[in-house]
Amino acid sequence: MHDLVDTHAHLDDASFDADRSPMFDRAAAAGVRRWIVPAIDRGNWEAVEHVCRAREGAYPAYGLHPLVIDKHRDEHLVELPDWLESHGAVAVGEIGLDFYVEGLDPERQRDVFVRQLHIAKEHDLPVIVHARRAFEETIHTLRRIGGLRGVVHSFAGSEEQARQLFEMGFHIGIGGPVTYDRANRIRRVVAQMPLEWLLLETDAPDQPCAHRRGERNEPAFMVDVLETIASLRDTDAAGIAAATTANAARLFALA
Repeated sequence: MHDLVDTHAHLDDASFDADRSPMFDRAAAAGVRRWIVPAIDRGNWEAVEHVCRAREGAYPAYGLHPLVIDKHRDEHLVELPDWLESHGAVAVGEIGLDFYVEGLDPERQRDVFVRQLHIAKEHDLPVIVHARRAFEETIHTLRRIGGLRGVVHSFAGSEEQARQLFEMGFHIGIGGPVTYDRANRIRRVVAQMPLEWLLLETDAPDQPCAHRRGERNEPAFMVDVLETIASLRDTDAAGIAAATTANAARLFALA
């Protein structure tokens, strides 16, 4: 039985309200026994905290996500440092830049992202980064601020962009998209990258694996990601499981 960490799962989502406890049990039975649960806005910090307090092995991260940039207020950024200190945060997240969805103010995104990066640096916490159609700017921003560590989750960049992240001490999070046969770029990255920078994730309830397309995603399904990566690297799943779990435990300082 594997001992896996799902490093990105929105388990406070309402889609889990009817079966959250069985969902956790299914994950544990599949070998996924620890979970990082990132927040997206001030309105769900309490929900994330509640989920993590209720289940051993669930760890919270708190931040302000670019997809809901219109919800964020300056007072939320002022409140974030104290919340991180007093509510057991293992990371600042989910934060980042999204230039894919139209209508999201890019300048406001940049301001909120940079301010949260500084908060993470000041509190010596890793960051969980969302980057969509914004990889170059994200990498430039991380390099400019410096002294940071973390993960770019749901990585979809190039081999060169991955290399630049590794050089800065950043991991990449890989989930369901790698199981799709046409995901050639992600598959090339995963097949060749140094294993020390790889993390597994689901992004549950989103981004299900190829053979579960259209279903609600959940942490138990991360085993499909593990097996796909093992196949791409022509190695055994146990070795990938051990390495990625060690990576997650080290990055997030997990018990």
